[in-house]
Amino acid sequence: MRLPVRILTVLAVAGSMWLPAAAQSAGDDVVTRITEASDGHITIDIPQDILRQIFLDNGAERKRVQTQPSLKPGINKLDGFRIQVFSDGSNQRTLEARARARGNAIVAKFPKYRGQVYSYSSAPNWYTRIGNFRTQAEASAALAELKSAFPSLRTEMRIVKSQIIIIAR
Repeated sequence: MRLPVRILTVLAVAGSMWLPAAAQSAGDDVVTRITEASDGHITIDIPQDILRQIFLDNGAERKRVQTQPSLKPGINKLDGFRIQVFSDGSNQRTLEARARARGNAIVAKFPKYRGQVYSYSSAPNWYTRIGNFRTQAEASAALAELKSAFPSLRTEMRIVKSQIIIIAR
């Protein structure tokens, strides 16, 4: 198994403490000294928690990078998340106005969501959703912000999976 460079660097620095004095000449670099003193056979005991951190974290990072879709210039539709701030079907005459008013109230307090308010009907209900969040973590942070700004609406707000729109330049 090939060790990551950062582990070899730590071993190279610490290696001089483990080598016999004969192998520690002033002109050699530490990696060469370790290799020569051990005849090329080095056994390294690395604690499991460090191995897990190195290999699982690196694997997760690779996975995150691979799952990010590449964006084309222009409008991109992706799977993502939005925050649903309105959903009702009880009073048909006022639903559309109430759905749009909810979105307008949020944009008035948070201008960063201008252009990201989506009100639509799926009979018999009207919905208003906010934002274009690529990850659930982004949506969660925004949801917390909205809930603190609109405490009376906090029970109605939730994160929903949705097709989102990302404009790339």
